[in-house]
Amino acid sequence: MNERNQMSQSTQNSQTGQSGSDSSMPYDPSAQGRQVSLSEPASRTEPVTTILPPVDIFEDDAGFTVIADMPGVSKDRLGVRVTGDSLVIEGTALAPVTGSVELLYGEIQNPQYRRSFTLSRELDPGKIEAKLNNGVLRLRIPKAEEAKPRRITVQVG
Repeated sequence: MNERNQMSQSTQNSQTGQSGSDSSMPYDPSAQGRQVSLSEPASRTEPVTTILPPVDIFEDDAGFTVIADMPGVSKDRLGVRVTGDSLVIEGTALAPVTGSVELLYGEIQNPQYRRSFTLSRELDPGKIEAKLNNGVLRLRIPKAEEAKPRRITVQVG
């Protein structure tokens, strides 16, 4: 095995929590010393569905406004981040089931919303403002000063 393959296998093992040469067994932190067979289903408590939230995008002279519909997402379960020239919006909705109410049928339970956009160089990502109101996220992305249209005064004479 050459050095590149060893490094790749070592990286895979460290990412999955495996050690040694047996890479056929998946890592299960709850196994506590027992090996998990490949036929054993992974345990998940809740199904997760990733949804692209519908958005409306408006432009004016000063910048862009992005309105994203993310019903059921609260502020503490919302993430908006800029990395390089990418804007990423993520959020997890919770179904409001309380008291003696029992969900009998649900097509999407606790959906994960995720959408990403590539930002133009004419925008100023350091001045993005975000507001969330009743599951509607409103982002204001201003244009950089040098990209804003400006009026040039013409002098006569």
